[in-house]
Amino acid sequence: MAKVVFVHGVAKQYLSEDSLARDVVPELMGGARLAGGPVPEPTDVAVAFYGDLFRPRGTRAGYEPNYDAADIETEEEFRLLMAWWAEAARTDPGVPAPDETGTRGAAGWAASQSLRIHTVRRALDALTGAKYLRGVLDAVLIGSLKQLTRYLEDERIREAARARLAAQIGPETRVVVAHSLGSVVAYETLCQEGHPDRDVRMLVTLGSPLGMGALVLDRLQPEPLDRKARWPKSLRAWTNIADSTDIVATVRELRPAFGPRVTDIPVNNGSHMHDATHYLTAVETGRAVTAGLK
Repeated sequence: MAKVVFVHGVAKQYLSEDSLARDVVPELMGGARLAGGPVPEPTDVAVAFYGDLFRPRGTRAGYEPNYDAADIETEEEFRLLMAWWAEAARTDPGVPAPDETGTRGAAGWAASQSLRIHTVRRALDALTGAKYLRGVLDAVLIGSLKQLTRYLEDERIREAARARLAAQIGPETRVVVAHSLGSVVAYETLCQEGHPDRDVRMLVTLGSPLGMGALVLDRLQPEPLDRKARWPKSLRAWTNIADSTDIVATVRELRPAFGPRVTDIPVNNGSHMHDATHYLTAVETGRAVTAGLK
């Protein structure tokens, strides 16, 4: 079994475990090297891949559904999009803030179809105009939020993703590195009972949405009590790393919800605020990985 296991985030449905490993394993090793080591060998790093669970069946590789404003179909999708919009406006002066109509939650969702689509369209325009998201297509943004909400709603996908990660974690595994939605998969997997041989010394979460109140935190398994989440029994320490402009990591400090053993660390990923490789090559990530390997 691998000493380090990496868990990916959204929008990997057309990749594979092998193609993803070609990108992330060298970057993870590079971050550890920048931090002064120890540097894991390539054979010491495994990738827990679950992206294919979101791949549309019967379609050719490379096809991405042509999502538009009308495809924001549920209250959860709408609220997540509004949260991203509000966060982008908070961190980027060039992004117009949503008004009261755009943020009134269920009441806004219950309004007319035309008003909903108008609000969603404004949110998409604002997000794709943000300096850190320029060039990102509407379909990619919508596809990403749909994967996060679908994981939390589809028990078949949820159980399958956790099983993929659980299969990679053995007695020798010391570090789990999880990006974006992967941090949700990692947390829930490490909370599972019945694995007395696990001894994970460090969980490293990158650009994590775990702290997002009603949208994510309240829907975790096991369910938090009064917004206080359970600590995974097989985990010794947790380092949470977030870029200050990462709209996915809307709540950048996880310590208040997950306990005093969480260390929250800010990083600067430049123009790619949520990119996994930029997170992995940060010296802060490298230090967390090497701390778990020592």
